[in-house]
Amino acid sequence: MRVILKAILNVILRIVYRVKIIGKENIPKEGAYIICGNHIHALDAASIVLTSKRKIVFMVKAELYKNPILKFLGTTFGMIPVKRGKQDLDAMKQSLKVLNNKQILGIFPEGTRKGMAKNVKVKNGASYMALRTNTPVIPVGVKGSFKPFTRITLNYGKPLNFEEYSAKNPEKEALDKVTADIMDNIIRLTNES
Repeated sequence: MRVILKAILNVILRIVYRVKIIGKENIPKEGAYIICGNHIHALDAASIVLTSKRKIVFMVKAELYKNPILKFLGTTFGMIPVKRGKQDLDAMKQSLKVLNNKQILGIFPEGTRKGMAKNVKVKNGASYMALRTNTPVIPVGVKGSFKPFTRITLNYGKPLNFEEYSAKNPEKEALDKVTADIMDNIIRLTNES
């Protein structure tokens, strides 16, 4: 069911949004990774998930699950609903399980759409997961208006390894530095696409 639905939605996405992918070789064929991108539209997570050969499990806001269609799609593709504004231990456990199973976890460090444009402080959730589990981060720059029949570009960078900062309970200073490094790479990749 998931495979067929993914194939159908992928074709629709590529026709409607003329998706261009740069650096897809930077997504290894196996192993645990965290994909981090800029969050510019409701469909950017879908465009990353549908165009990847590997299964990517994104953390998404729990409010999306109030819509029956989005809940169906989220459940079908194994998305992790996150209750925003507080520490969601269940979402954290599910995320750790994804990484322990050597899958790819998707996180938008901005925590909201167009967070950088709104001057929202970038969250340390992605860096926390990366350092706690010693998992490399694949940055991706997402560019496009998401208006039908315009181009969307996904520009993947090489995996970033933060092994030197890895810890069961990472220090805030390390989290801030790694978050800044992840965002710098996302911004560079967005500007290059």
